[in-house]
Amino acid sequence: MTTTTLAALVPLLPFLGAVAGLALGRTAPGFVRPLAILPTLTATVLAVVVAVRQGGGRAIDAATQLTPTGSVPIDLALHLDGFAVLVAVLVGLVATCVQLYSTAYLRNDARYPSYAALVSLFTSAMLLVVYSGDLMVLLVGWEIMGICSYFLVGHYWETPEARAASLKAFLVTKLGDVPFLIGLFALAADTGSFRITKILAAVTNGGLDHPTLIALLLLAGVAGKSAQFPLHTWLPDAMAGPTPVSALIHAATMVAAGIYFVARLLPVFAASGAALTVLAVMAAVTMIGSGLAALAQDDIKRVLAYSTIGQLGYMSGALAVGDRGAAVFHLISHGAFKAVLFLAAGVVIHAAGTNSLAAMSRTGGLARRIPDAYWTMTVALLALAAIPPFAGFFSKEAVLVAAEHTAVGDRAVAPAAAGWTVLIAGLAAAVLTAAYATRLWLLAFRGRGAELPDHGRQPVAMTAVLWILAVPTIAFGLTSGVIGDWFDGHALTPSLTTAVLATGVTLVGGLVTYGAWRHTTALAARTPIGAVAAHPGAEPALVEAEAMTSHTAAYGTIAAAADPADPGRLLLGPLHRHAVTGFHLDALYTALFVRPVQQAARLVRFLDRTVVDTYVNGSGAVTRLLGTAVRRAQTGNVQTYLGALLAGSLVLAIAAVVFANVNAGS
Repeated sequence: MTTTTLAALVPLLPFLGAVAGLALGRTAPGFVRPLAILPTLTATVLAVVVAVRQGGGRAIDAATQLTPTGSVPIDLALHLDGFAVLVAVLVGLVATCVQLYSTAYLRNDARYPSYAALVSLFTSAMLLVVYSGDLMVLLVGWEIMGICSYFLVGHYWETPEARAASLKAFLVTKLGDVPFLIGLFALAADTGSFRITKILAAVTNGGLDHPTLIALLLLAGVAGKSAQFPLHTWLPDAMAGPTPVSALIHAATMVAAGIYFVARLLPVFAASGAALTVLAVMAAVTMIGSGLAALAQDDIKRVLAYSTIGQLGYMSGALAVGDRGAAVFHLISHGAFKAVLFLAAGVVIHAAGTNSLAAMSRTGGLARRIPDAYWTMTVALLALAAIPPFAGFFSKEAVLVAAEHTAVGDRAVAPAAAGWTVLIAGLAAAVLTAAYATRLWLLAFRGRGAELPDHGRQPVAMTAVLWILAVPTIAFGLTSGVIGDWFDGHALTPSLTTAVLATGVTLVGGLVTYGAWRHTTALAARTPIGAVAAHPGAEPALVEAEAMTSHTAAYGTIAAAADPADPGRLLLGPLHRHAVTGFHLDALYTALFVRPVQQAARLVRFLDRTVVDTYVNGSGAVTRLLGTAVRRAQTGNVQTYLGALLAGSLVLAIAAVVFANVNAGS
């Protein structure tokens, strides 16, 4: 079988699994789990084969015209370069682990068949985005992921948090997709093609007439899909969905799609220095703002959500300085350790019966009861904080090295200002990352107090995948010296300056947080905190749903807890109350956009019901009155009809005589 045939099967198999799972979900439920796992697993194996055959060498292209359009044709095209084949392996690996994990996490969920089918469709859509060589076909996968995220985030639709989060995710990402679509058409109009290879060739030959406008339009869609400032607000709320869905969205699909898109079309963005500067500023604000917000969150999954936003900011920063190799390297590395973090968080929530870090800090023995989640989450947090020799250290260093080279003028792809912006923000974000990673670990696993009821040993399907994903979390970074050919041939090895500087500030962030925890931990024993733990016999998905509901009931919000023993509160000081709300961006957007739209909708409703309906109802009433008058004249009495006929004739005769006399007199 040829490489292109194998590549075509990679997104096709999960799609067929999704269709079959939906078709058989009710009639043959025993086939649902195999249909969820086997097609995705097979697609992952085929993706590995495609990656080995591609070998980091010359890109493999294949295309056939999908449909004539009369102007710019749309092709069913594959473009397999080093980035594409490695990202496809990541997507397949994480999706397979999520499907395995979900068989235990939602083992008694009545909606599991539709859930599993949507996860398979989600995976197929992302693989289509990764392998596609035509932007219109890529857009199909892009939009399918959006609708799948709506249904998956809203899986617990009984809870108001899930309903609101799914709608918010859909609307915010669609808000970015409108200019994104306009940008795609403008790009095709300038270059004469939707094919990625032809677009890049046209850009190289100076065929792009409006580079800044096109790049900024496309960046709006990327900001929405990859949760970058200012369209990032949907991602923390999306934690209302099941934990496996969070792992899939944050690690390997959807939010990675925007970064991957910019990496694919980086020469388009590099044609405009202004666009790269905007991207650098966007990345810097995202990195620092999300780090501060993560340090204030009480929900363990919201900490990880803001962490994802920040790490995506690093990837955007690498792209802003013109190094797509560093961006995709960090995308793959982050995909591995972030999947571990979310899936381990699901185990933690199940064992603790709560998603509240404040509540966990007042219970003991959690690390001993869930050793698999404890050790793998510890490793993943070290990778997140960029501690050597874990994967996150090497990939984050690649970003900082790229920024340093641009800042000092060794690389001229982007303005030096963009390089300095990314470098300074990246170092500041490294401190914050170490701080919130240390805080999460201390509050979750070093709590003091009575042990909660034991939920029993976690299912093997939930713990085994943690160790599978821990392997690339530990080892992938060590390959940085030998995989340069897969990343445009650029060196990905750390430099001494940035390695020492970044590791130093990381250690400072971790140690300061540890000191703050030692200072505040004594308050935990004296200050009770409300938390409702789910009953020990509940399945993990039910525990998570109850945890979200009880968190809001106990603390008034899903994000925060009034906990004086929280080291994050001490470190942030007066900034804490702003950081915990995401710096009030939701309130700002509500005031600027939501309320005006609602008021406009109320005005339209008033005009429709009061003005338009008045005229419509009035015309109907007049017609009805005329009909009543005519109906009363129809008595059925022949004498009445003859009398009316004679009277009418008499009136007409008199009128004729009168008019004749008038005319004769004139």
